[in-house]
Amino acid sequence: MEIVEATEATPALVEAFATLIPQLSSSNPPPTAAELAEIIAAPATSLLLAVEDDGTILGGLTLAIFRIPTGLRAWIEDVVVDDRARGKGVGRRSTAGPSSWPRRPAPPRSISPRGPAGRRPTASTSASASWRTTNVYRYEL
Repeated sequence: MEIVEATEATPALVEAFATLIPQLSSSNPPPTAAELAEIIAAPATSLLLAVEDDGTILGGLTLAIFRIPTGLRAWIEDVVVDDRARGKGVGRRSTAGPSSWPRRPAPPRSISPRGPAGRRPTASTSASASWRTTNVYRYEL
């Protein structure tokens, strides 16, 4: 398995996210090809994929890197691993950091784990992450 950056919204990528997103969220539909292309084309985001040697997409995450007044920051969002690949270290390797990310700088990163009720977000809690006390608010736009 390797971590690769998506470079285009192929039919295989759209199909993979049609399978993955329902495993992450029951309230949001899978992204369309146009939405995936928008994520891929955006300068501040990267769609990183965990890909098996045979090309099967096992999971993915969105990495957002942005500058704020106190420096460069990165957020990892929507980490999802296919149910069939759970327990094999896919999430841990995906969130491990710059050593597994293709051509990216190494700013401090924040992971906001979420997922189906009752499922522990093991990728972010077992990676070399530490809990930060913070106030995160969600505004519906």
